[in-house]
Amino acid sequence: MAAVSFSGLFLASVALINFIFVFGTCVEFVRFISFRAIYYNITGRAPQVQESSSRGWSVALQDPAVLRPLAVDLALLLLFAVQHSLLAVESVKRRLQAVFGVLQRGFYVFTTALALQVLIRYWQPVRDAPFLWNSSTAPWSTWLPLLCFIIHFLCWLIIFSIVLIFDYAELMGIKQVYYHCLGLGDPLSMKSPRAQRLYAHLRHPVYLEVCVVLWAVPCLSLDRLLLSGVLSLYLTCGHSLDTRDYTYLSAQLHNKLDLFSRSAQPGSNGQPVSATTASRKEE
Repeated sequence: MAAVSFSGLFLASVALINFIFVFGTCVEFVRFISFRAIYYNITGRAPQVQESSSRGWSVALQDPAVLRPLAVDLALLLLFAVQHSLLAVESVKRRLQAVFGVLQRGFYVFTTALALQVLIRYWQPVRDAPFLWNSSTAPWSTWLPLLCFIIHFLCWLIIFSIVLIFDYAELMGIKQVYYHCLGLGDPLSMKSPRAQRLYAHLRHPVYLEVCVVLWAVPCLSLDRLLLSGVLSLYLTCGHSLDTRDYTYLSAQLHNKLDLFSRSAQPGSNGQPVSATTASRKEE
């Protein structure tokens, strides 16, 4: 019994540490692709990438100072895409399941966060090429960055709201460990057939919102074009929902809203709505 308890405590500790690392990486990634791109314009400080207005595209695209950072950035994006796709292949998932057991999902999100950390740390801005567009003249230098900030804020608000539809603990690999410690098996096997069908199709639940964040920027530099283009293409390739999936998502959203409205009110017997009832409503 002590061995089982120690094993459960070890797995729970690993899952918790992994969750903290992945959550922190998500916060950094939001800052990287969203608010850092418009921060300098909003504060009035100089942009990170200085535009060389005296150089044309034909000259800039032949300059090693432009091509070298683009090559590094493309390699970083391919590293993320290969990791995120290869570890999602069923045959690879089965092998990882045999090695890591209940921590397989946690290992997947850990390696994804690690790939994002490498991308963020080693991203090379292109400083010697003109912008595709640049809101550097008044009044656009003030109003357009502010508009982009509002759009990004609303998109991230929608994204976090959509995450509530899904089982966030399961996506992060925590629920698998919790169910394992209680001897309940795989949490996905306890979901409804419609939920399992959705999870089989769904890899990126926030396709439209992320695409808006990627492209709605006041200044589009060459490295930002590469980032937005590659990630948009990758999201498009992983987006395969159909009408039945959208119908299920809509029903789940209404269930979540109804659950949140009821949680603030007493139950029929004067007690708050139970967690068991909430769990059943999500199915």
